[in-house]
Amino acid sequence: MRSQDWGAKVAEHSRIFRPEGPGPFPVALILHGCGGKTPFLEAYARVAVEAGWAAVVVDSFAPRGLSPLDAKLTVCTGLRLRGNRRAADVFAMLAWLQGEAWADASRVFLAGWSHGGWTIMDAYALGERAGAITGLADADPARLRTAVRGALLVYPYAGYPALTTRHGWGAGGPPVWSVLAGKDQVVGWKAPKLALDRLARDGLKVDQRFLADATHAFDDDRANDPRARYRPDLFEDVKAYFRGALARC
Repeated sequence: MRSQDWGAKVAEHSRIFRPEGPGPFPVALILHGCGGKTPFLEAYARVAVEAGWAAVVVDSFAPRGLSPLDAKLTVCTGLRLRGNRRAADVFAMLAWLQGEAWADASRVFLAGWSHGGWTIMDAYALGERAGAITGLADADPARLRTAVRGALLVYPYAGYPALTTRHGWGAGGPPVWSVLAGKDQVVGWKAPKLALDRLARDGLKVDQRFLADATHAFDDDRANDPRARYRPDLFEDVKAYFRGALARC
């Protein structure tokens, strides 16, 4: 399938937020975790709108016919749709935005939570293998360099088989903002830190925010993991962090 066609299919199931007016607006693409497109991400989308950006909360599951139960049993366990395959959505949405009059497709910000962070990281780490691995023959790694102005990674999965620690992102990656949770019961913080440190050694600008008392999904008041502890204070902190990152892009 062509990237633009898959992007159109994903966009049908995604939710778009836009400031008032015709645009074109810079666009934040927001990628959910393995639990799916949950409501708390819309709060981040509204932060983007307040900052003058459009935002797309990308649904990676509905276009593939994955139910919430399917996702919990197969995606969250790593059996299906790993980051390298889901990276197709990143390339596809970048292609789709080029045909949208309201979007400034040359000014994109990528934001991913958990599995969504893994997806963004693998999209960069794939390099020239992107087409073969994502199944989109026209997946364009160059768009990641020319169109993306920054990335936010919130408690991203970075253990095996994620690619960043081993392969890096190559030259020309965007500035990265990141949030790691000291009490993360799902992905931990050490593996994500190794990946982020690798990017910094490779010359990328990487900002790391470490929240010592936070669990995984601390910003999701409807997290499906009973070990998660919702922290509205930290949620507000990360929204402000996101706002600041957008302002710098």
